Amino acid sequence: MRKKYVKQKKSHFKINFLLIIFLIFAIVKIPEVYSAGFNNLKFAQISDAHFSNYEKNTSFKMLESSPDLLDDAIDQVNSTPKINFVMFTGDLINMPYEKQLNAFIKHANKLCCPWYATFGNHDISIGGYLSKKTYFDIIRSQNPDFTTTERYYSFVPKRGYKAIALDTTIDSEMTSQGIIDEEQLAWLDNELKSAKNSVIIIFMHVPIKQPYKSDNHRLRNSEEVLALLNKYNNPMVICSGHYHSVKVFQQGNKLFVASPSLVSFPNAFRIVNINSQKNKIIVDLYLKETRLEEVQMRAKLRIIGSSLLYGEENDRNATYELKR
Repeated sequence: MRKKYVKQKKSHFKINFLLIIFLIFAIVKIPEVYSAGFNNLKFAQISDAHFSNYEKNTSFKMLESSPDLLDDAIDQVNSTPKINFVMFTGDLINMPYEKQLNAFIKHANKLCCPWYATFGNHDISIGGYLSKKTYFDIIRSQNPDFTTTERYYSFVPKRGYKAIALDTTIDSEMTSQGIIDEEQLAWLDNELKSAKNSVIIIFMHVPIKQPYKSDNHRLRNSEEVLALLNKYNNPMVICSGHYHSVKVFQQGNKLFVASPSLVSFPNAFRIVNINSQKNKIIVDLYLKETRLEEVQMRAKLRIIGSSLLYGEENDRNATYELKR
């Protein structure tokens, strides 16, 4: 009996010793594993859908196919593993009518992950019924993940990340230009100040950096906005639309990502994967073209300078490294 007891005691000691070793290993290694790739954020950016279920094609917008193009993008997102959320960066609809917004929402609600939106200049009627407040009230009433009551907002999609959605549209005059007003700039300053250790993802319709020069579409106070962002050392990914163009600029630890339109060539959207590591973040960009090849071919024939909208390979599918 005595020998058996001693043998059991030794066995228990061995198990406890191994457990202690395992716990020490876990305490040391888990942060390394966490920083080496388990803190991924993956999202889809869909811009300038210009949804319409009654309009004819224009010189370059394939409006008649806009519902099918949107559905194809949604199907591709739903079949992509581990998408955390989708952001529509403005011009969800082509004409600012409540009926069109309701129709768009029915399609967007087919997404299998949360979805959010920013305003585009086509979304708002100047002096009409579909004000910014009404627009977001309608989305909020039908999208349980969209809870904001403000025209600009932020949320934390995952630990270590902060997503910020800005309102760049002007609703006091008829213009395709944009601006970020002083009230919103002060709010943005506070949001960045309170997120010093986070990776920042900013979504906006009108870009800070133009993918190509167009004074009619520019952000009026882009230099002021850029100066504000440069106050902070956070790695930032700034996603925009409006120009229907595929372009990427890197400035230090800030990546400016201009994304295409669903309704005009190249009829595409983006998947963005961000891997947060100890001293850097890795950003993988994937351009996902819709699979309506005949529509895309006809869209390409309707424009001059399609290469300007399609960008270079490093604008479409590339990996970027941003320092912390």
